[in-house]
Amino acid sequence: MKNICVIGTGYVGLVTGVCFADLGNNVVCIDIDPHKIEMMRAGKSPIYEPGLEELLERNLRSGRLSFTDTYAVGMDNADFVFITVGTPMSDNGAADLRYIESAARSIGAALKGPVTIIDKSTVPVGTGDMVSEIITEHAKPGIPFSIVSNPEFLREGSAVRDFFNPDRIVLGSLDRSAAQQVAELHAPLGAEIIITDLRTAEMIKYASNAFLATRISFINEIAHICEQLGADAKEVARGMGVDKRIGPYFLDAGIGYGGSCFPKDVLALHHMAASSGCHPQLLQAVMDINKDARRRFVEKVQTLLDGLNEKCIGVLGLSFKPNTDDMREAPSVDIIEVLQKSGAHVKAYDPVAMERAGEVLPSVTFCATAYDAAKDADALLIVTEWNEFKQLNWEKLRNFMRRPIVVDGRNLYDPREMADRGFVYWGVGRGMPPTLLVQPAVRKDEHLVTGD
Repeated sequence: MKNICVIGTGYVGLVTGVCFADLGNNVVCIDIDPHKIEMMRAGKSPIYEPGLEELLERNLRSGRLSFTDTYAVGMDNADFVFITVGTPMSDNGAADLRYIESAARSIGAALKGPVTIIDKSTVPVGTGDMVSEIITEHAKPGIPFSIVSNPEFLREGSAVRDFFNPDRIVLGSLDRSAAQQVAELHAPLGAEIIITDLRTAEMIKYASNAFLATRISFINEIAHICEQLGADAKEVARGMGVDKRIGPYFLDAGIGYGGSCFPKDVLALHHMAASSGCHPQLLQAVMDINKDARRRFVEKVQTLLDGLNEKCIGVLGLSFKPNTDDMREAPSVDIIEVLQKSGAHVKAYDPVAMERAGEVLPSVTFCATAYDAAKDADALLIVTEWNEFKQLNWEKLRNFMRRPIVVDGRNLYDPREMADRGFVYWGVGRGMPPTLLVQPAVRKDEHLVTGD
């Protein structure tokens, strides 16, 4: 059993703290928001993550988990201190390290004895060196500490499961013995442990996320080509995925990636590369294709409705992916903003994200059910692939809608089945609706607002 301090209680920090407590460690989580502290002390999670609140309550009752807003309390007798604060995008695309710097200063001021400081936030290459310098500057002379980079690979919506079943544990440090101690902390998870130097570990996270984002943009590029040539992108991806050299993951054509990681990490890596004299043309293409996927999705709606002004649009799904309420860089935001700028009225439903969505989309009409969102709609858009959308009563929906038009940004449904149900259906990379094949399609209304 170890004493662990976790700084920051966002998606990464809270999952990390709660799960390490569930492994039998004593964990204190630090956050500067007193409202969040009181909420978590009461056993309530400030974020939606399947299974997290149950673990939170259990470990609070056991006494292994506690929360504070004071570094001196959180770090008292700590063997390990995890930094899990956010690193949002700055205006120029670089990672904003103000929270990392603030945490490092506070750690230095509260440092009393030997400790291993573990940077779990996604940070630019070289940040570990910067954190070490800041802590040294603010700590009393002579107190030893070590810095270890331990990038996280938790997926929102399955973060608890990912913590307990990791593909690998990446550790980077200039102090091999400190890295080995962190490896022992993770030993109960039974995963392969990769120990490397500090900067290589920091780079592994960016390279991993950029590669996954590249796969998504690649299949979306293929889907666009399939749509023009009459091929089925979903079957193309299936045929590709059985190749062991390729595999089936991250080959779902749609409206692009979003969330707190891929957009900012690809952009941050692009910024790092450009700043160091490299020419990151592939990364630029990945970002451009991702943006185009959202634009083409709106153009489909505009084409089917012959314009968007005064149209009523129902949107199903708001969070950037299912099983989370996270709205950061969610495709729904860009899509809805363009619809509204083009004169459409938008009604939306999401199983868990509507409260957070209201903060960024205040003029949307939020509905209690998917059927309410479809009522009197000229078109229904599938934006997030929540499980409950896979078993909708389509006869009921069709009767509610003003026009039976469905534009599916996640390819949840079979085009032929939707046509048999009486819908004009348009997915991603799966051909055009029959109504568009008998006459030339309007590719883009000159009055469509793109948001560029």
